[in-house]
Amino acid sequence: MEKLIALYKEWSGDVPATTEKLPGAGSNREYYRFRAADGTSVIGCIGTSRDENHAFVYLARHFTRRKLPVPRVLAVSSDELRYLQTDLGNVSLFDAIRGGREAGGRYTLAEQQLLKQTIRELPDIQIRGARGLDFSNCYPQPAFDQDSVLFDLNYFKYCFLKATELDFHELKLEADFRLMAKDLTQAGDEQCFLYRDFQARNVMLSQSPSPNTQQPFFIDFQGGRRGPYYYDLASFLWQASARYPHKLRRELVYEYYNALKQFTEVPSSHHFVARLRLFVLFRLLQVLGAYGFRGYFERKQHFIDSIPPAIQNLRELLASVQLPYPHLAEVLQRLCALPQFQLVETTASRADGYKTTERNPYKAHPLDGPATFSKYDAQGPLVVKVYSFSYRKGIPDDESGNGGGYVFDCRSTHNPGRYEPYKQLTGLDEPVIRFLEDDGEILTFLDSVYRLADAHVRRYIQRGFTSLMFCFGCTGGQHRSVYSAQHLAEHIHRKFGIEVRIVHREQGITQTLR
Repeated sequence: MEKLIALYKEWSGDVPATTEKLPGAGSNREYYRFRAADGTSVIGCIGTSRDENHAFVYLARHFTRRKLPVPRVLAVSSDELRYLQTDLGNVSLFDAIRGGREAGGRYTLAEQQLLKQTIRELPDIQIRGARGLDFSNCYPQPAFDQDSVLFDLNYFKYCFLKATELDFHELKLEADFRLMAKDLTQAGDEQCFLYRDFQARNVMLSQSPSPNTQQPFFIDFQGGRRGPYYYDLASFLWQASARYPHKLRRELVYEYYNALKQFTEVPSSHHFVARLRLFVLFRLLQVLGAYGFRGYFERKQHFIDSIPPAIQNLRELLASVQLPYPHLAEVLQRLCALPQFQLVETTASRADGYKTTERNPYKAHPLDGPATFSKYDAQGPLVVKVYSFSYRKGIPDDESGNGGGYVFDCRSTHNPGRYEPYKQLTGLDEPVIRFLEDDGEILTFLDSVYRLADAHVRRYIQRGFTSLMFCFGCTGGQHRSVYSAQHLAEHIHRKFGIEVRIVHREQGITQTLR
């Protein structure tokens, strides 16, 4: 740390007025924000790998010369273990679209626009960024090749597939892996800068010179190398936790394809989609391998929770394409059919009279152990009841007689009922949903509720309890409480696969998610 401050003093002429350590991002690199007395700030980085730091510094300087939206390197230590870069702020694309992600893929127009803006920028760094780039500076290797593909496929086999105890023929699977590696690296694909880890967390949103607009900036590209552009598109759009709906995902592919035309000659749309699907398959297997290792072996719950949506992405892909790898296709079909990955379908009545069907991929994972849920997770005795109500009419009675649960007051959040366009609507209607999510207060409120509810539901399941009650109250029991109750119920049902009964008392609406 002292050496990083010394580098800052050498660059600026003075020690920083304040120093703030930034949260870790899953790597062994440490980041600090140094702020000068005049309020200006820069980011300092300490890395343990000289080669990795060298790759970032070289790429950042190259991209800066190409006038691409990346942080500018300001100073580098002689041993290349520390450097300073421009400060892009605290808001990532991942943070900015959090509401849509936590709402199960219901992204607002503003969130969709940010995604489209970002995906249109990707071909710029891939194609124009590759011009004049010396790929020998890349880390840990200069190109996407068959060896790296086979490494990731075997990572999937040993860290995820074997953990499910699914039977497969080792030699047949290996033969399909080799054929797939050859197909993924075939000649003819545009060889551009392959970002490798292109995801919403690695896109920072900085204020644009244009009023009320944000400019996407790309970070953490030190693992990039030469390779086909399909990989990054698949990595971004089929990220398991994002839950992009089909329509939005198609629109983003269309935006990318049209933006790509501005930089290079593109194949026909049919060929493009066919190649993209192959990379989507590879990326899904690669991700499952990582989730298996970090979740099943390192026992990190976040990665275990990410497995079911990744399996759902795989299931949807297999339904849309016939794989030219017979044994791999058969193994993946059986994998998606395992009981712990089965979808639960629930039918519910909405306020407008339409029936909606929800598929819930969040069921138990293959391994049991200290860090996992109990055996009751998928089909336990617990029934959760979630109410919305008006405080004017009193808190709902607990019919079970247990007297347990929570009552949450939604009245601290912005009330859409104060505005004429929303007075006849409820928290189940799209205009109200957009109002609340664009405002954002309700999302912050629910974030705390989810953490509390998750811990309580998990413990009730483990102890074999049969009833738990959550109630949300607001002034009229129509907007904020209805939205909150519906979203908590869907969240619990998705995550734990148990029965959830919803009662919107003031609307006379009842719904059961079985």
